[in-house]
Amino acid sequence: MIVPRHRNTAVARNRLKRRLRELVRTQLLPSAPPADVVIRARREAYEATFDMLAADIARAASQLERLFRS
Repeated sequence: MIVPRHRNTAVARNRLKRRLRELVRTQLLPSAPPADVVIRARREAYEATFDMLAADIARAASQLERLFRS
């Protein structure tokens, strides 16, 4: 997981990392096939709500499933 600073505080960066880790643990890992995945947070992720981040992780999970089904 890559969470660049983007001129934010360490508190904001750590909060974003915790949110992303929880979403990956609960949504991506149970549904995705075994694979190495790199998640890089964009600047907009700092302002995103938890639900918006969850929707992005769900979209990534569905893309991974489609990729491995083919």
